[in-house]
Amino acid sequence: MKKRKISEKTRIRATFIVGVAIILLIAIVLVYGLQLLLVALEVYANFVIENSIFEWVLMFAIISIVLGLGLTFVLERIILKPINILLDGMKKLSDGEFSTRIDLGKMVGMQGLAEKFNTLASELQKIEILRSDFVNNFSHELKTPVVSISSLIALMKKSRLSKDKQMQYLNIIEEEISRLSEMTTNILNLSRIENQSILTDKRLFNLSEQVRTCILLLEKKWEKKHLELDVDFDEYYVIGNEDMLKQVWINLIDNAVKFSKKEGKLKVSIEKEGKQTVVKVTNEGVAIPEEDYQKVFYKFYQGQNSNKKEGNGIGLSIVKHIVDLHEGEISVVSENGLTTFTVKLNQL
Repeated sequence: MKKRKISEKTRIRATFIVGVAIILLIAIVLVYGLQLLLVALEVYANFVIENSIFEWVLMFAIISIVLGLGLTFVLERIILKPINILLDGMKKLSDGEFSTRIDLGKMVGMQGLAEKFNTLASELQKIEILRSDFVNNFSHELKTPVVSISSLIALMKKSRLSKDKQMQYLNIIEEEISRLSEMTTNILNLSRIENQSILTDKRLFNLSEQVRTCILLLEKKWEKKHLELDVDFDEYYVIGNEDMLKQVWINLIDNAVKFSKKEGKLKVSIEKEGKQTVVKVTNEGVAIPEEDYQKVFYKFYQGQNSNKKEGNGIGLSIVKHIVDLHEGEISVVSENGLTTFTVKLNQL
């Protein structure tokens, strides 16, 4: 049988109970010893509790109070010191000093508490770095198309351009507007999904047909790269929020197309594994380092190997939130030149 790991709360509670028991035991021993001393000094003729119950209780109370105050004074420096360090650390975190780390000593429970605090601070620091990077990148990405559109419109107004040139400029403006629209839509979607904790509008629908529709919606993108598609799968039905899951497949397929090499392979498969419906999106191209497997789902995260012009670090975060709402799982594996995102949906 496996030994059950004792929780830190249980250890602290047990330590407190043992401490109180020890104080009471010491008080009883001292009172008893004092009674014997009084008998030895012939203050009492004999040692009979029933005949001196008031004195017994009074001495027990006085000794307990004195002993308790003494131990409190001693333990105050041991117990309150780490608490004050913890409170000071929490204040620094609330002020935005996410580099704060604390050491609470080796007292029972304090090491674990310090580790959890430092882990929390470390995660907050990572999120702050990602948020700061995103703000800088997003500001740049937002400013670039706006400046480009403004410049092209001004140029078209002032210059006598040929129809071919005008069409070229209009195509560029259309692409830049599309980028702006995609960025704002992703941010609005992420904000909405992050604030949603309950999955609504669940119904049975044809998952295979939905995935095929998403592939067709992105036809221009994968045709532009001359990708070899493998999308042969049977009909599968799932229960879920149809609109939300559509965002999952569009984001995953669009992401796969973005990071595929020209004339590479793009495969989308659907199959059953027990009670789960499994969707896999595989592309041939830019690899993801193993240490980044979990990070790619962080909000605002963009890996070193990614082309930041192609995205803004929001799409996969949206995907992760939606899959979580469906009580499913999402993972990524990148090896041998192939990157595969796997989504497992439970039968809700």
